[in-house]
Amino acid sequence: MSAMNFPRGKTAVVGAATYGMGSAPGHEAIDLAVHASLKALADAGLQPSDVDGLFTTLPQDPFSSLSMAEYFGIHPKVTDNSRTGGSSFQIQAMWAALALEAGLCDVALITYGSNQRSASGGLVSSGGTPIVYEHRYKPMNPPSSYAMAAARHMHQYGTTRKQLAEVAVAARKWAQLNPEAFMRDDLGIDDVLAARMVSDPLTVRDCCLVTDGAAAVVMVHADRAKDFPRKPAYLLGSASASWHRSIANMPDLTVTAARESGARAYAQAGVAAKDIDVAILYDAFTINTILFLEDLGFCAKGEGGAFVDNGGIAPGGRLAVNTNGGGLSCVHPGMYGLFTMVEAVEQVRGTAGARQVAGAELAIAHGNGGVLSSQATAIFGAEETL
Repeated sequence: MSAMNFPRGKTAVVGAATYGMGSAPGHEAIDLAVHASLKALADAGLQPSDVDGLFTTLPQDPFSSLSMAEYFGIHPKVTDNSRTGGSSFQIQAMWAALALEAGLCDVALITYGSNQRSASGGLVSSGGTPIVYEHRYKPMNPPSSYAMAAARHMHQYGTTRKQLAEVAVAARKWAQLNPEAFMRDDLGIDDVLAARMVSDPLTVRDCCLVTDGAAAVVMVHADRAKDFPRKPAYLLGSASASWHRSIANMPDLTVTAARESGARAYAQAGVAAKDIDVAILYDAFTINTILFLEDLGFCAKGEGGAFVDNGGIAPGGRLAVNTNGGGLSCVHPGMYGLFTMVEAVEQVRGTAGARQVAGAELAIAHGNGGVLSSQATAIFGAEETL
């Protein structure tokens, strides 16, 4: 999709919510997604019966959108349950924007839920088949794949374990400003470095949380956006790119397809990295944040470690990154991409409470799926950016 074809600012999020953050025993994944949806719809002053575009992904249900429609008792005109992992939701926002602009639907709901913590206490498979050429070596995926990327970045650019730890510590400091964050206790550099090693060089504190949680956003055409109770967050650009499935086929372990998705999203939005006020990046592992800061243009390739060093992305740093606490300290229920969008919307609307970035008008929400496989970038702006 060329920049000229994307309906820049023609659609907006008018409702956003999370539910069951951390641990929500007694709920199925679909229950959590429904609760988040009801909160997001209420935020917009709408009912489930108003939804005629339904975009959803549930961890173990390949018919997610059909199940959700049945649960709500609605008959949507447009449904989608794209499965590219944690990047699914930025991609769904792109399809929702196109559907709204084309008049195929009037109210689009994007939702996700997972009970992976309370159901099993560990990672829940999303139904993907093992990668045959890697499976025989019994990798501990996904950590082993991300550890390979981290090790390569350290070898090639001199990135240090301390700099990886800076990412985790910054996320925790933001989480301490977020009452919904699952982990809010103090965390220092030494704590991260001394934590249990999971897959060298990543310790358990370099790895995302295992939580329950759900999120939802409601999108409408911009012509209607001001008719709703809350300040709209306009979708200015949304693009995706996929370069591989297995980590063994990643051309360069230090360069992700975010370089492509970000460039196209910026072109659609008519902005550049220097214009972004808040960056909400999919931080399943600490190396992710460094890679995406580089590939999305916030610093040059190889300079991500220096960029995050000494509190560079913590509160008061050079760039506000993962202001909700991210997947490392706030929430990570299997797929985290929709939570990045909710936080970006909250920042643009000015409703993020103690963690609100003053004057935030442009926010980027970046999703990652697989083992650095699928990348998707969405840019949200306040009315002043139109």
